[in-house]
Amino acid sequence: MNPDNRIIFMGTPDFAAYSLNELCKNGYTPVAVYTQPDKINGRGNKISYSPVKKIALEKNISIYQPETLKSEAVLGELKSLRPDLIIVIAYGKILPLSVLDSATYGAINVHASLLPKYRGAAPIQRAIIDGCKKTGVTIMQLDAGMDTGNIISQLEVDIEPHMTAGNLFEKLAEKGSEALLDVLSHLTRSLSSATPQDQGKATYAEKITKDMGCISWSESAEVLDCLIRGMYPNPGTYTFFRGKRLKIHQCSVEMIDTSAYEPGTIVSVSYGYIGVATGKGILYLHEVQPENHKKMTALDFINGYQVKKNERFEF
Repeated sequence: MNPDNRIIFMGTPDFAAYSLNELCKNGYTPVAVYTQPDKINGRGNKISYSPVKKIALEKNISIYQPETLKSEAVLGELKSLRPDLIIVIAYGKILPLSVLDSATYGAINVHASLLPKYRGAAPIQRAIIDGCKKTGVTIMQLDAGMDTGNIISQLEVDIEPHMTAGNLFEKLAEKGSEALLDVLSHLTRSLSSATPQDQGKATYAEKITKDMGCISWSESAEVLDCLIRGMYPNPGTYTFFRGKRLKIHQCSVEMIDTSAYEPGTIVSVSYGYIGVATGKGILYLHEVQPENHKKMTALDFINGYQVKKNERFEF
């Protein structure tokens, strides 16, 4: 694709902002950016800009923040920009066909999974929570469905044993931008060789909720480790200790027999970690955050709260 071609970029969070910045660095500066409307911060009623808007402001790119893409006025405004290509990354809105058809080459999307697996809102977190060993990014053509378009290219990424959702976000943002730039370098050929997804193999990554972060100690230590890493840094996981909520930020696993203990029982406070019996194996807590306090090491928590063996975390 010629850098002189007219690109419209649609995206909102950090994951999208990374690619926008890389596009600009490589000569593909969009003629316009579409991002979600500004939010009002609860503290002090300050206006909060999306990460994509911040990049667009730095690069002096025209910014559009419509509430909907379905109005004739918004569509007319978009068409007046005469786009050759629309790039969509975690925008937060489904694009109507009228928008997809407004660009010469249509719209392409960077999705953080190996489609057709993990379509939907939370592919990065779900891949870790489900214990996957691999994931990746997909560049696809957008159509009227939810992540159902033809696949242009894919890059595979290993999920390392101690990787959190935050770590994986950073890794896939980098790989997504690499794959996107490669596609743009030979766009016409890439689009012509796009292949349909196998709809029968599709899975969905439902949105992550805060309630999912409540630890059930009857699960195995391996399952809980995946949950804690997949929910970190947001919205996080938690348990209850002496009636107060305790967030869990970092942990490790030892798969040994714990059948002699009730799940949730503290079996060790040695070596600066809190060892907790689970349905199968021990989960060692390394970093925690008591209610209304800053996060701290497990050792500081043990000393500050005089944590003892055989105390229990509540379900």
